[in-house]
Amino acid sequence: MCVMKTINPKEIEIPQLHRYLLGAIGPRPIAFASTIDENGNRNLSPFSFFNVFSANPPIMVFSPARSGRTGATKNTFDNVKATKEVVINVVNYNIVQQMSLSSSPYASGVDEFVKSGLTPIASETIKPFRVKESPVQFECKVNNIIELGQGGGAGNLVICEVLRIHIDEHVLDDTGMIDQHKIDLVSRMGGNWYCRADQHSMFEIEKPITTIGIGVDQIPDTVRNSTILTGNDLGLLGSVEALPSSEEINQYVAPEGEKHAVAKSLIEKGEVMDAWKVLLK
Repeated sequence: MCVMKTINPKEIEIPQLHRYLLGAIGPRPIAFASTIDENGNRNLSPFSFFNVFSANPPIMVFSPARSGRTGATKNTFDNVKATKEVVINVVNYNIVQQMSLSSSPYASGVDEFVKSGLTPIASETIKPFRVKESPVQFECKVNNIIELGQGGGAGNLVICEVLRIHIDEHVLDDTGMIDQHKIDLVSRMGGNWYCRADQHSMFEIEKPITTIGIGVDQIPDTVRNSTILTGNDLGLLGSVEALPSSEEINQYVAPEGEKHAVAKSLIEKGEVMDAWKVLLK
């Protein structure tokens, strides 16, 4: 039996709320943001309140939140507010420790490129520098900044438009697109935890873009209420566009065993239509 813990965000301390939010929402991609201040001093810092939100125009949003302890703004926020420019570098496993080091609370004016040992290279359209070691670098102009509050932990949405994309050719596949295995991305979880997107953690699900599945509601109750088949199994069974015909069912020679257990085994092998034939026999 599932027992739920219910929390009113207004009734707990911000640090505790912060831990709940970050523990539940993940893995989160990392915006390794390179900026400069009004005097040209470089700054480099990672932010996991980040994602891409549009392709036309190409828009990314990240949030350098105020310090939960002091309420002070981050150098990155001050810089983008002043200069309206930022490079968002993606983080892969090869630079994850240097990225983490750069997040240390260095004083304003300290160059995190130097502290982390990463290499600054000039951008083509903006003044902030790119991280040479990052496999993909986005030169961005800042279109808008939305301040969500003035207290500790308050976010600041930095809405960026991508002007240039630089991609290390070593992470491309034969079609010229980014290979999800080669890029070896990392992301943030709760606490000190990270996630590595490699062959041990990634799996593929075919998108139902051009197909319309029958839906779980069309699965017979005897199958839908199975104690063996999981919600994922039902999702796959409901993704077929049509059930096998009576002729297909009759011609199919099913493996021996309890129907639901055999069907589950077939589903795990990707043989969903055969699983249906077993269930409908």
